[in-house]
Amino acid sequence: MLSFSMLGGNFRQDKMTRLVMALCVFAATASAVEVKGITPTGGQKPAGPYTLGVMAGDYLYVSSQGPRRRDGTIPGTIEEQVDQAVANVEAIVRAAGLTLDHIVYTHVYLDDISLYDGMNRAYARHFGTNPPARAVVGIHQRTNGMHVTINAVAVRDLSMKTVVALPGIDVKEPYSPGILTHDRLYVSGMLGRDLKTGRIPDGIDKQVALALDNVGAVLKAAGLDHRHMVFVNPYVGPNIAYGEMNKVYATYFQFGNTPARATIFVTSLPHNARIEFTGVAVRDLSKRLAVRPKNMKPSPTASPCVFAGDTFFCSAKSGFIPGVNGGIWASTVENQLRQTMRNLLDNLEEAGMDFSDVVATNLYLDDRADYDKANAVYKLYFPDLLPARTTVQQLAPAERRPRANGRWPTLEQISLIAVKR
Repeated sequence: MLSFSMLGGNFRQDKMTRLVMALCVFAATASAVEVKGITPTGGQKPAGPYTLGVMAGDYLYVSSQGPRRRDGTIPGTIEEQVDQAVANVEAIVRAAGLTLDHIVYTHVYLDDISLYDGMNRAYARHFGTNPPARAVVGIHQRTNGMHVTINAVAVRDLSMKTVVALPGIDVKEPYSPGILTHDRLYVSGMLGRDLKTGRIPDGIDKQVALALDNVGAVLKAAGLDHRHMVFVNPYVGPNIAYGEMNKVYATYFQFGNTPARATIFVTSLPHNARIEFTGVAVRDLSKRLAVRPKNMKPSPTASPCVFAGDTFFCSAKSGFIPGVNGGIWASTVENQLRQTMRNLLDNLEEAGMDFSDVVATNLYLDDRADYDKANAVYKLYFPDLLPARTTVQQLAPAERRPRANGRWPTLEQISLIAVKR
């Protein structure tokens, strides 16, 4: 079943409108986008089944890069590691004929949030003027000495990049609240923290509302509002009740027409915040279209996927079997991932697409010890060009045993971006 937004409206389906809606989906994806893989010279190679960079139309998607040097060694200090991670990102960007100035959005993953200030010092040396939008999260401890990884999105034409500032707010850190391109807005990670005073209010509901209001301030500064959002990452820190977060979140969006969403629980967030929202908005509401397959009911908190023009942003999916008697019944990461890919394919096929259209993914693993097992299954779904990819273990591993109802814990999740080629 499809539901979609044109000029912010929500349309219900009957037999007559289904054909109209299908034609609207076709129209949204009809113009083919040129897609090609980007590989730097000099020996930089991916550590798994992904492409280091994927150029899709006007955008370059850069796989997450750690601080490993070409000779396999890893620097010791956080500043040196950030320098190396950025250098690895830059090599991919330059292989596409671009520079660091073309980057519009980054995610920085730290295994120890106390390294935040050191990370900022090094990061600022590379992105000091008109820095990209950015989200920073603390993830589970790594075991190989790497404290930081960074992924990125760059725009092909530097004239498309416009910094969005917040009136009256002096951002003292190396990020821009938002970056406008010709067709979308990238919103930095907005914390549940007062932007002027740094104060974090008491109460989860107030923190969630403040973080979403901060997102709204960036949208307003760009001439947009919450209706324009097509994808949101809620990063949920310690001691945040999921249901309470969702209750507040749902009040900011239209039921059944919410953005796609990847809700990621993390070990920590900057400045001791407990909630952070980041994401992407489309500038022209007439080019926003939410897609829902037949086996998914309308949701107050997430659409399965949302078009922003020719780009398709899809919510994170797990091995959850939807419908009657739904749940996660597979006990291994391999079998859970197979179900996840089936769920993602449902969304793609509803929009007339398939895995060959995917240009970037995020793979969230319960345990990085499953990296090779997950890769063995993952790569089977991309016989052509492998997407760019970020792989994260965001929390300590769950206890691997069935719950009282026979369901198993989530061992992996995947979100994706696709374009029609």
